[in-house]
Amino acid sequence: MVTPDQITPRMTPERARDIAATFDLRALPADFLANPYPVYAALRETEPVRRMPDGSLFLTRHADLMAVYRDAAVFSSDKHVEFAPKYGVDSPLYEHHTTSLVFNDPPLHTRVRKLIMGALTRRAIADMEPGLVTLVDSLLDRIEAQGGGDLIEDFAAAIPVEIIGNLLGVPHQDRDPLRDWSLAILGALEPVPTADQQALGNRSVTEMLHYLKGLVAERRQSPGDPERDVLTRLIQGEAGGEKLSEVELLQNCIFLLNAGHETTTNLIGNGLILLQEFPQARQQLLADLRAAGSDEVREQVLTLAVDECLRFESSNQLGNRRALRATPVGGVDLPEGALVTLCIGAANRDPAAFEEPEVFNLRRDSNRHLAFGFGIHQCAGLSLARLEGRIAIGRFLTRFPAYRLNAAPTRGGRARFRGFLSAPFVTD
Repeated sequence: MVTPDQITPRMTPERARDIAATFDLRALPADFLANPYPVYAALRETEPVRRMPDGSLFLTRHADLMAVYRDAAVFSSDKHVEFAPKYGVDSPLYEHHTTSLVFNDPPLHTRVRKLIMGALTRRAIADMEPGLVTLVDSLLDRIEAQGGGDLIEDFAAAIPVEIIGNLLGVPHQDRDPLRDWSLAILGALEPVPTADQQALGNRSVTEMLHYLKGLVAERRQSPGDPERDVLTRLIQGEAGGEKLSEVELLQNCIFLLNAGHETTTNLIGNGLILLQEFPQARQQLLADLRAAGSDEVREQVLTLAVDECLRFESSNQLGNRRALRATPVGGVDLPEGALVTLCIGAANRDPAAFEEPEVFNLRRDSNRHLAFGFGIHQCAGLSLARLEGRIAIGRFLTRFPAYRLNAAPTRGGRARFRGFLSAPFVTD
């Protein structure tokens, strides 16, 4: 029997305060990576705007993150300054991350986001639901035949790869490398990537670019439906509008894979493992689903549950901005050029913003979590991610109400993206 402590090890208040007193993103201990939340709480209470040894600022209060998100004119998402020393200006990782949507400001950000959002309309996402249900049910059929498997490899990770593969029109026979490429590229975003992480990240960008060049050439010759095919839409651009350059096009295809894969894998995996860690919440969710008198009520129940999973265990724990001019945040004066880390994981458990924030409450409403960010950089695919979470978690739990982990899950061991690498389970 896997215990809650084997999923999220406890940390004493004394240990949390010790880590907070010398907190440095560039030197994080293993017990922090296993359970960062007590440290986040200590920082919020004692030093909510923490100046780290490298001079950057670490923010843990919900209100301070909102202030930064709202002021995109002062707080830049552009990473040319920050990533040049980290990756080297001639590296594939540098070119990718400084060209992708998430790490850019207007006007490039505006152009790319508008193109992507045009293929992620409410109608387009609703049209994806039947195919998503079919995909999830096929995975559940395979799991049932085996009597279990791995929550990550056999379920959570398999769903977003297929969805993003469909959006970009990647042939099914070409999808095997997508997850490994994504993990490697995002792994190099850690505060201090190892030499091996950097090398693997650079190689993955290069390999994916090589593949995408061929895919783009094929799509130019045989375009898809721009209302459904994101790649065709990015190639064609807006009618009468400016098109993306080849570099912008290719790098933002990589971004779409990464954004749609890692965070959604973590959402589904974290959610199902949280339901193991908190059995009372799981029983309550099962009861609410059984009592739902209509598909609409069932969707409402699952939407609340998915948003609470996102709040309690944010797939993406950290964001970054650079102050373009001197400005105050949280009562602290920031100089021009200050680098700021936004701790989403801490803000999502801020008692000033959430009642009983350390309680995993699947009926929580008015859930103002920041797992998708806020403002002009709010996740463009949030509606799709919620749909994937609802369908995956809801149908898994309904099919296997008594599933249980039969070995302790293995966490990813990263500060920025919080999730699991494996989680063996049985269905009864």
